[in-house]
Amino acid sequence: MMVWSINLLVLAIGFLIVGMIKPHWILFWMDKPKRIAIIMLSSVLFMAAAVMFGEATKEKQQKSATQTEELSPKKADTVPTVEVVKKEQEQNKADMTPTVEAVKKEEAN
Repeated sequence: MMVWSINLLVLAIGFLIVGMIKPHWILFWMDKPKRIAIIMLSSVLFMAAAVMFGEATKEKQQKSATQTEELSPKKADTVPTVEVVKKEQEQNKADMTPTVEAVKKEEAN
């Protein structure tokens, strides 16, 4: 679509230049074509080319963004392995402060 928009822009510029010099060459079906009709036709073509160029650029950016997302490593929500869970439990046991019951058992021994 990017190429089409550039081609349409070149066509609009060509219509504008040729139409300003000889409007009858562009609007050959009219008896006495005026230059205002050429300006209106060229401006419509300019606007269409600009919209097409903008949409093509937006589509290109979205495509490149999805490609970079596919290539980048994803952090998946995985279930931790047994080893990881055991390490976490050991760390939690070491971090726990002694409870009242644990203190009483130590005093009894």
